Amino acid sequence: MKTKIFNKKLLVTLLVVLIAVMALIITGCTNNSTDEPTTTEPIATTGQASAIVKGEGENAFVFIAVDLDGNSTHYMIKTDKETVGEALLENGLIAGEDGQYGLYVKTVNGITLDYDKDGKYWAFYEENAYANQGVDQTPIKEGGVYTFKPE
Repeated sequence: MKTKIFNKKLLVTLLVVLIAVMALIITGCTNNSTDEPTTTEPIATTGQASAIVKGEGENAFVFIAVDLDGNSTHYMIKTDKETVGEALLENGLIAGEDGQYGLYVKTVNGITLDYDKDGKYWAFYEENAYANQGVDQTPIKEGGVYTFKPE
């Protein structure tokens, strides 16, 4: 008789624990933080993805930063600058050093690549084609799409 009561109490306790665990799973009791910086800036639509709006100005273009894992972050850049490079530097999205052919971009969206150290570099694309000139020489085209990808 005592065994039956004990078994019922054990069964009830296990059911309560199981229900509690299921409730935690269903309500999403997980870490929802991301490594991406948070922003209070408005989000704009770039056709396929939402973009973080950066800067202020009359000209607007889309900037896509692709990381080493192939994930992309989309930005809507607003600026009064003349070139894509000036606008991206102004918003802290790229960094580099002056080289023989203009700005040698080593850091994009906080990720640094150095060909001399790791054999990878940042490739600059304009409208999905490899750009014909450096980012600091590329004039902004209203509504244009510019991308940096690691290669």
